[in-house]
Amino acid sequence: MTITPDTPVPVRRALVSCYDKRGIPELAAALHDHGVELVSTGSTAAAIRAADVPVTEVAEVTGFPECLDGRVKTLHPRIHAGILADRRDPAHVAELTELDVAPIDLVVVNLYPFGDTVASGASDDDVIEMIDIGGPTLVRAAAKNHHSVAVVVDPADYPRVLDQLEAHGGSTLELRRELAATAFRYTAAYDAELAGWFQRDEPFPAQLGLALPRVGVLRYGENPHQGAALYARPGEGGVAAAEPLHGKELSYNNLLDTDAAWGMAVDLDEPCVAIIKHTNPAGYAVAADLETAYVRALEGDPVSAFGGIVATNRPLDLPTARRIAEVFTEVVIAPGYEEDAFELLRSRRNLRILRMPAAQRPAAGWQLRSVSGGLLVQDADLGEEPYDAWRVVTRAQPDDAMLADLRFAWTVAKHTKSNAIVLVKDRQLVGAGAGQMSRVDSVRLAVERSDGRHAGAVLASDAFFPFRDGPDAAAAAGVTALVQPGGSVRDDEVIAAADEQGLVMVLTGRRHFRH
Repeated sequence: MTITPDTPVPVRRALVSCYDKRGIPELAAALHDHGVELVSTGSTAAAIRAADVPVTEVAEVTGFPECLDGRVKTLHPRIHAGILADRRDPAHVAELTELDVAPIDLVVVNLYPFGDTVASGASDDDVIEMIDIGGPTLVRAAAKNHHSVAVVVDPADYPRVLDQLEAHGGSTLELRRELAATAFRYTAAYDAELAGWFQRDEPFPAQLGLALPRVGVLRYGENPHQGAALYARPGEGGVAAAEPLHGKELSYNNLLDTDAAWGMAVDLDEPCVAIIKHTNPAGYAVAADLETAYVRALEGDPVSAFGGIVATNRPLDLPTARRIAEVFTEVVIAPGYEEDAFELLRSRRNLRILRMPAAQRPAAGWQLRSVSGGLLVQDADLGEEPYDAWRVVTRAQPDDAMLADLRFAWTVAKHTKSNAIVLVKDRQLVGAGAGQMSRVDSVRLAVERSDGRHAGAVLASDAFFPFRDGPDAAAAAGVTALVQPGGSVRDDEVIAAADEQGLVMVLTGRRHFRH
């Protein structure tokens, strides 16, 4: 027959070979009811027979048995010529007749679960056996020849094929093209998994393969005139996989802020609440219970908390929910919700409520960031802080309570945009200066935003003080201790300034820029 773009391709013969056999008996039965001849391999053929549907083994078609423990089944000209022949080309059609090869109109294939096998901790030999060879070859061949052949790799698409078979007796070019795109995305993701496993010991491989499924198209990006979408790394969890329980879809900015809030909330083990505005902390505190932690976090900057993001590292209870409900909040994210707390929050129409499966810290991995023409890739700034490497470099020494505040302040600084200066008192954020071009300006801003609570606070700086002006400004405000990485050529001058003012100064030897 002559195939035109408007001509549905009849499905007379289908090759079905799937590791994931969900829906295969039902699909096979429906295809058989439409007069489709089924060709299949090994265990898939057995599943089709078990549904009382006739099926022809591939070995009967090729005249060659499956061999090498199933490594070779479908790699044969009698299979691939039937898939790759372009029915629009009379010479191809004539050659099939000459070779006595029957065309294949539909290919239904999914691949060995390589990624799942790796995740299970299987041995290298077992992992290698899950490298599919024949499957990707069938999929790519059918997708290449989508003008003549429909290819299905996702069980969710079985109904679409059956609907067209019912309506048109075959498949339309529009559907075949969509299925081909899905197929090539599928094999690209599979190849990226394989390459990732083989180069797993390379910190930054020669080629970065990204095949991320789209979770959804967002309403817009940072601004309404910018388009945006969310893509996720399969199996990595995180905010991209958070379960939405209530409220409209998250925006691009919501997602950025929620990720920042969650990262802060789970960075401490005690009951903790983080309130985020524009990816910077407006409030951050710990306490013996979640309600008190929220109250203390809100005190950090109650003005900026309006329209912010709230994250907790404990299931959210009713007393805390009541407090949150008193302030306009964009998003709440927590590892769970007591039923009455959820019902109360759900009554706030514009509040988005998200649940994470557990209050776990983000897994170590890469952070990706785009620049024009490329991607920057770095190790995420995660992991335990090496507190044993901290050095007190002043005559004044911290007591245990001050040291606890310094550690808390250092955690806050890590999550604050540089140049970052944070003020902490009793493990409560009382003032922050974020994203300033000058470090001393960040000190002044943190003091100003502390609303008079700077006296007696400790200060953390995400990077070294290049001059003594920062410590001098802190001392003038009544700050009692500072923690900073050190490493400036003027460290001696800065330490001397701290000694002159009677301040405690601790050097961490580690910087936490967050651009």
